[in-house]
Amino acid sequence: MSGKVIAIANQKGGVGKTTTTFNLGVALSQRGKKVLLVDADPQGDLTTYMGWHNDNLENTISTLMNRVIKFEEINPQDAILKHEEGVDLIPSNLELASMEFNLVNAYNRERTLSKCIDLLKDKYDFILIDCMPSLGMITVNSLVAADEVIIPVQSEFLAAKGMSHLMSHIYNIKHQINQDLSVGGILLTMVDKRTNLAKDINMELRKTYGKAFKVYNTYIPRAVKAAETTRLSQSILSYDKNSAVALSYLNFAEEVLKHEREEQTKHSRVQAR
Repeated sequence: MSGKVIAIANQKGGVGKTTTTFNLGVALSQRGKKVLLVDADPQGDLTTYMGWHNDNLENTISTLMNRVIKFEEINPQDAILKHEEGVDLIPSNLELASMEFNLVNAYNRERTLSKCIDLLKDKYDFILIDCMPSLGMITVNSLVAADEVIIPVQSEFLAAKGMSHLMSHIYNIKHQINQDLSVGGILLTMVDKRTNLAKDINMELRKTYGKAFKVYNTYIPRAVKAAETTRLSQSILSYDKNSAVALSYLNFAEEVLKHEREEQTKHSRVQAR
């Protein structure tokens, strides 16, 4: 078994990357999958969301990456934290902010994170990376380590602004460093069903990107209860399992699993030829 590595990425902040990473991870875990989450943001929002105080962590993703840069032996298991909802986490804190500088002169710098994650791929079905809201070297490392990218897009006017830059960035990484990288799909988040705006944005995304990339059928509605979960260290699936948001993340997980099954079928057919 070799786990699928998915980067949750968008250089725009506030689009629901961290919320999506946690709740998708829990939803996949509830479907019987073994899931690891990786906090690749110096702000450490995913780490805090899941209940750990960033300043008191002995081992984080930056600890592992620094050891790789120094050609030291690493054991990624040392950094893994266990969450009560059945998902594992490699945490982050502000130490990761200095990694951009540390990577400047590092050997094979774009693959530093992948060297940490590759050692864990045979232990998980899915590894989800919560990317920082930028296209700097940490995000490059995340995309090089990934097999696939999921792009959350907030349901607001000009939601697609900047998407072409992100897609170009992904294209360059695919053709220069990581030929296995693909776009898993675009996920519409924070949808207000009371307005027609979400429908307009959905149509815009499908018109602009739908021929080249998957736009998920599932969308994530805006809800106050979803925001409340961040201070309780719970996913929405635990906090309010019957809510529209929880059911949306379960449906989204099913779409991700269906896509994975389709990819495995294609791969099997290719090997059989």
